[in-house]
Amino acid sequence: MMRIRRFAILLALIATACSGQRDRRERLEFWGLGREGEVVAEMIPEFERRNPSIHVVVQQIPWSAAHEKLLTAHVGESTPDAAQMGNTWIPEFVAVKALDDLTPFVAASRSVDRRDYFDGIWATNVVNGTTYGVPWYVDTRVLFYRSDVLAAVGFPNGPRTWDEWLEAMRRIKAEHRSRWAILMPTNEFEPIEVLAMTNGSPLLNADGTRGAFRQPPFAGAFEFYVELFRRGYAPAVSNSEISNLYQQFAQGDFAMHITGPWNVGEFRRRLPASMNGKWATAPLPARDASAPTGVSMAGGASLVIFAASKHKDAARKFVEFLSEPKQQIRFFELTGDLPARRSAWSAPALAADPHFPAFRKQLERVQPLPKVPEWEQIASAIFDRGEAAARGTSSTTAALTALDAKADILLEKRRWMLSRKR
Repeated sequence: MMRIRRFAILLALIATACSGQRDRRERLEFWGLGREGEVVAEMIPEFERRNPSIHVVVQQIPWSAAHEKLLTAHVGESTPDAAQMGNTWIPEFVAVKALDDLTPFVAASRSVDRRDYFDGIWATNVVNGTTYGVPWYVDTRVLFYRSDVLAAVGFPNGPRTWDEWLEAMRRIKAEHRSRWAILMPTNEFEPIEVLAMTNGSPLLNADGTRGAFRQPPFAGAFEFYVELFRRGYAPAVSNSEISNLYQQFAQGDFAMHITGPWNVGEFRRRLPASMNGKWATAPLPARDASAPTGVSMAGGASLVIFAASKHKDAARKFVEFLSEPKQQIRFFELTGDLPARRSAWSAPALAADPHFPAFRKQLERVQPLPKVPEWEQIASAIFDRGEAAARGTSSTTAALTALDAKADILLEKRRWMLSRKR
């Protein structure tokens, strides 16, 4: 009996000692996506050093599962305090009232300077005049090209307008400089989107309730896209039919490709040494000489705070910390993700690199995609009908009619909801 009593006393003393060592800091839960969710953990010690009363717990989520997991967390009332979120998802999470209004926070913040952000990127975080996210890093598309091939046909700095672009492709084909002038995989909707935006298309009507695909701006861009395949400038192949993008670029299978910033590092790593100095980047060509560049998509990820968070003050401090230009530069050095703040682009790693100025210039000419939750489904229909037209199994007229019909079906609920509000 005495042994049992002594053992009980020992357990009580151990429990008391453990409780005395319990972490009493405020616990802030942050969900990061993909590689960024892993890297952000390296930045937290500095934040906690500055804010000793806050402890940040990071959960890393694969991009492939992130959208569903975030929605499920909201429905199950188990959201984190803050998270990284693809900026095209923000309208959907606003629609289900998952996100906190950051407008007052941004207005009062000394760290988050709205004027320092690219306008088109910032706009992706604003829905109906309310700010719901702060851009963390940015993504857009530019033209990667064989500078030796383009120089040989008279365009050493890349084409500046659509007319120059077509002429460059004509010369490449006529002079057999490459097997194909440009690669535009038929299962990608981004090239069609950026061509349409460059041509002045809003993609949807003003209130986002119907498609605007048969209207002249989109129809003209779509015809331009399809014509590249008809003339034999681009191969009608999907990504799955491309065996090795980098090897085929190096061996001259194609001379141009529209892609994003991640490929700067990939081209450096995967192209042979003989390609050094033979490839470059340029902003997308403008429709005509009246504009400095074409228009590209405003992509990337933002920092959001969930409406259900019980630690919003701590979350705001964390958002401010990650938004500092110094931290934006460090994040670029760790991940290669491009900074959302203009001031961070003065960092030597960016300013001295010959392949990033095209992105810096393009970021001044980016636009958000339509801010409707259904956009990703509509975008899938864009590449589906674009592929059919590129492969010659559908006319452009039939493809555009089908696109408008599909968008109208997907947006039916939105029309109903807006009619109820009116």
